[in-house]
Amino acid sequence: MPKTLPEVWLRGPLPAVPPLLQPVAHALLQARAEVADIMAGFPADKLAARPLGLASVGFHLRHLAGVLDRTFTYARGQALSETQLAYLAAEGQPPTHPGAAQELLRAFDQQVDKALMQLQNTPEASLPDWRGVGRAQLPSTVIGLLVHAAEHTTRHVGQLLVTARLVRSTAASNY
Repeated sequence: MPKTLPEVWLRGPLPAVPPLLQPVAHALLQARAEVADIMAGFPADKLAARPLGLASVGFHLRHLAGVLDRTFTYARGQALSETQLAYLAAEGQPPTHPGAAQELLRAFDQQVDKALMQLQNTPEASLPDWRGVGRAQLPSTVIGLLVHAAEHTTRHVGQLLVTARLVRSTAASNY
C-alpha cells in the first residue's frame, strides 16, 4: 500500500514564507492538491452542468483562480484591472471544449504559484495595513485579505467536490 503524505499543514514550515503567513500558504497548497484529485479525469463537456441548480464545476474552477487574483491584488493595495473585471464577469460561463478542464486547472495552479510568491514577499510588518476592497473601498487589511483568500478558496474547493461528485454520479446513472 502506497504511503500517503499528511495534509500540507502537517508537513512543516514552507521555506521563504513568513511564519504568520504559513497557514495561508498551507491552505492554498492543500486546495491545489484537492482540486487536482477532484478534477482527475473530469469530462470537459460536464464543466457547465448545474445539478440541482448548484454552481457548476467550471464556475468553481474559474472562481478559484479569479478570487485569488482579486484578493491578492487588493492585498497589494491595487485596484482591479479591466482584464480582471472581465474575468469576473465571465466566471459563470465556463468553457466546455476538449481540454478545458485541464486549462482551468492550470490557471488555478498558476494563480496559487503567484499567490505563494506574493506571500513570500509580504513583510509581516505590513499585515495590519489598511486595504480598500472594491469600488466602494470597503475596509480590510493585508492579513484580512490573505486569510479571506485562503478560507474562500477552501470553501469553494468543498463546493467543487460536492458538485463534481454529483455530476459524475448523475452522468453514471444516465448510462
